[in-house]
Amino acid sequence: MQAVGQWLLDNGITVLGQHISWAELVGQLCALAVVFLAQRRWVATWPVQVSATVLLFAVYASAHLGGLAIRQVVILLISVYGWWAWKRRTDPVYGVAIRRATGLERLVLVGVLAAGTSAFALLLSALDASWAPWPDAWIFVGTAVAFWAQGRGLVEFWLVWLAVDAVGVPLQFASGLHFSAAIYLVFAALVIHGFWSWNRTARLQRAQQPTSAEA
Repeated sequence: MQAVGQWLLDNGITVLGQHISWAELVGQLCALAVVFLAQRRWVATWPVQVSATVLLFAVYASAHLGGLAIRQVVILLISVYGWWAWKRRTDPVYGVAIRRATGLERLVLVGVLAAGTSAFALLLSALDASWAPWPDAWIFVGTAVAFWAQGRGLVEFWLVWLAVDAVGVPLQFASGLHFSAAIYLVFAALVIHGFWSWNRTARLQRAQQPTSAEA
């Protein structure tokens, strides 16, 4: 298995003079598919995400981006939770039940982002696990928060993803992962559309609640 993983890292294609390993290519395409599936609130989002995490862990570890590598482990664990949660919370008409976060939930999201990024950046610095600890930590914590909110069916998870992309694009370019940086740009466009779609569906589901209660 280790030999297969190394082969996926060492081999790939060259685009515009930039080498893209098979691990990075397939991993990022799976991650891109996750955004597409999440927009449509399909449970298949999560098994595809698991495939992406395994491949991208190897990519980021080889690029000495400790935060991004560890992030994949956290995403794997949260993906298992999200898979379970989405299978439990479904609407017969609109699919996975989604909603806007409460005021308290929004404060918690912001607080976790701020405190988590600071703590993890200091940890990465102490361990010398990343050459860019603060942006690496922001992406790590932001990703964990976004996936947790996604598993809860909160519309605001798309906004967290936008904040992650804003830091992720320049970090990926600086790390020489140009294909991943380009994928992050595509992510941003899909995230904006996803936020609009989920926000619209959340309003429709909320409007249906009184009717369901009367029935």
